[in-house]
Amino acid sequence: MTIIVTGATGTVGRQVVEQLVKRGADVRALVRDPSKASFPAGVDVVQGDLLDVDSLRSAFSGVSTLFLLNAVVPDEYTQALIALNVAREAGIERIVYLSVIHSDLYVNVPHFAGKFGVERMIEQMGLNATILRPAYFIGNDVTIKDVVTGYGIYPMPIGSKGLAMVDTRDIAEVAAIELIRRAQSSVPLPLDRINLVGPDTLTGADVAAIWTSVLGRPIAYPGDDTAGFEKNLRQFMPSWMAFDMRLMSERFLTEGMIPAAGDVERLTTLLGRPLRSYRDFASEIATQG
Repeated sequence: MTIIVTGATGTVGRQVVEQLVKRGADVRALVRDPSKASFPAGVDVVQGDLLDVDSLRSAFSGVSTLFLLNAVVPDEYTQALIALNVAREAGIERIVYLSVIHSDLYVNVPHFAGKFGVERMIEQMGLNATILRPAYFIGNDVTIKDVVTGYGIYPMPIGSKGLAMVDTRDIAEVAAIELIRRAQSSVPLPLDRINLVGPDTLTGADVAAIWTSVLGRPIAYPGDDTAGFEKNLRQFMPSWMAFDMRLMSERFLTEGMIPAAGDVERLTTLLGRPLRSYRDFASEIATQG
C-alpha cells in the first residue's frame, strides 16, 4: 500500500516522509527536481508537477493513499483541484489534505480562501479524507530571530487575540499517523477534520515575554503595523505574496487563531506526548546562538 507525498522537499513534506519511513510505510515522494531530493533509503522518488496531468497520472499509479500539500503559489487552488481529480480518477480513496485553521473566517486571504475551496470540493465530491487544519507555524519565526536578538523586538504583527502556534514536527507526525491509519484500514474511512494547534494560545505580548525570559533581557512587542510588515516582506518575496501575508496578519488582529474545545487534548492523545511549545522553540534558537 504505497503512500505518495506531494510537496515532499518542503519543511512539512520532508518531515512527513521521514515520519512515514520511521513507521515502516511504503513511501513515494513527488518532486519537481529529483536531483535536489534527499530522502531516507527506500523512498521512491518520482518527478512530477501538480499542473502536469500526465506526470500526476504516472505518479499516482499504484498508489493507495495521498498526502496533498500545496505550496503558497498563485495557482495553488488549481493545483489542488487537479491533484484531487487525478487521484479520484486513479481510484485513490485515502487522502490527507493539509489545509489551514479558520479558512472559513479568513475569507479575504488568498491562500486561506483557496484551501477553503478545496475543502468544499472534498466534501461535495464525497472524497474519503482527513483535512488537517494547522495554525501559525512556530518555525516561521526562524526568519525573525536576528531581529529579536539584534534589535530587542518581536516584529510579527500577531495581535492580542492569540494564535495557537504549532510546531511543524507535530504537524508532520499527526499527518503520518493519519496517513497510516487510512492506508491500513480495510475500507476507506469517512471524512474527518483535525485542528493542528500548539499547547498555548499566544498574543504578541506573550511571545515577547517568552523571548524576554529565554534571552534574559527585555524584548518588546512594538505593535500591529501590518503595512510595515508588508513593506518588509516585499524585500524578499513577490508583491502578491507579501500582500497575501499582510491580509493574513490583519485577520490575526481581528480573529486570532483560537483552538476549538478539546483540540489540544485530542492531539496530545494522538501523539502520546505533550505538544511542542513556543518556549521550547525559543530555547532551541537561543541555544544555537
